[in-house]
Amino acid sequence: MLIRQEAVTGDQSLKDLPKTSPLSSASLVLVFGSVKRFGDPKLAATLKARYPSAQVIGCTTAGEISNTGVYDDSLQITAIQWERTTMRVADIVVSDMQNSFQSGATLGATLKTENLRAVLVISDGLSVNGTELLHGFQSVLGDKVLIVGGMAGDGAQFTRTLQLYNDIVSNHLVIAIGLYGNNLVAVSGALGGWKPYGPPRKVTRSEKNVVYEIDGKPALPLYRMYIGEHYAKGLPGTGLKFPLAVVGEKRSVKTIRTLAATNPADNSLTFFGNIDEGETISLCQASHDNLVEGARGAAKTVLSSLLPEAMQTPALAICVSCVGRKLVMGEQISDEIYMVKDTLGPQAAVTGFYSNGELCPAKPDDASELHNQTMTIGYLTET
Repeated sequence: MLIRQEAVTGDQSLKDLPKTSPLSSASLVLVFGSVKRFGDPKLAATLKARYPSAQVIGCTTAGEISNTGVYDDSLQITAIQWERTTMRVADIVVSDMQNSFQSGATLGATLKTENLRAVLVISDGLSVNGTELLHGFQSVLGDKVLIVGGMAGDGAQFTRTLQLYNDIVSNHLVIAIGLYGNNLVAVSGALGGWKPYGPPRKVTRSEKNVVYEIDGKPALPLYRMYIGEHYAKGLPGTGLKFPLAVVGEKRSVKTIRTLAATNPADNSLTFFGNIDEGETISLCQASHDNLVEGARGAAKTVLSSLLPEAMQTPALAICVSCVGRKLVMGEQISDEIYMVKDTLGPQAAVTGFYSNGELCPAKPDDASELHNQTMTIGYLTET
């Protein structure tokens, strides 16, 4: 497995890239960048010319992740040449959240073979229900195939996300990369660092990712009351700072959900993933230190899943973290990436993005699920 990286940052443009790419024989190129960068009409053609044999895949972000930290309004380009792993790519247009399950099932059926080891998913960040998308994949592939990746961002604007697939730059796409072969090592780690606070509440009426009532009361007014009118005026964007935790016994956090939209007509809250009727929820809070510790915990989970020999070979750590974490940590956001890099070790190149939703198992050997406000790591290497 060969990995080479290059970037366009600051006042640079595509023409400032070196004349030759660092790995022209790459089979896969991952590209993460801002909406502005993806709006460059020369983007797709430039990348395809630099990597003529590669599948070029990526999306817009709320911040781009690299070995050296977190960037805004950049392009982070990672070229991978598999040596013992085969690959297949499928894509589908999802124009409405109601089609999310069937879209996942269709992609899963396209990728399914006996030696499928992992699936990397890059999804539109606004028109897809991430929970239902995963359930669609799992209805075909089962729960044992590792699915990692995330939902594209747009700098917390919640307006339009874009996806890149070779010569196509568009929205409403879900792109799935199937990775095959017994020499592929694919493991993951995920942890948030958020803590529930305030009284627990019961979801008394919901339908998939839309919550209508909490404790028998209309959901939107109750949520607005909790976050205060100052923040309520900026919804749904300000909701990134006030996620909900779905909690279990002793208020342990099962998963985090981030607000995607509000509907004053029916006083509902729409989230990026499902919240089942009957679940217990609570508002969340976090500190810089807790979030960085969560990132370290995710990296330690990866290491705990690796055999010693797999820790000595070149690897790619695909980090998908949440835009909400970025808003909380502000200018210190790179701290969580430095922690991941230091914990994993020098053999791992780091790439990824800040997203509207993260796809990853919560724990090793669990089925993949949709997360919000969570650092997730998909770790790939070959033996």
